[in-house]
Amino acid sequence: MKEIKRSKGNRKLAGVIGGLAERFNINANLLRVIFIIGIISTGFFPLAIIYLLLVYILPNEV
Repeated sequence: MKEIKRSKGNRKLAGVIGGLAERFNINANLLRVIFIIGIISTGFFPLAIIYLLLVYILPNEV
């Protein structure tokens, strides 16, 4: 099974969404739009905290 890693080539901030998109074979830009809509609709904090946790938990791609 393929691991989830922070992407080096497909990143805008820390590579979390790019890594998730590569792992699940989804378009990264579509996933970014869904993430932004989710941040706006939930009031920023829940998804922002999850994103920050993933920045520290997920390893970088080598």
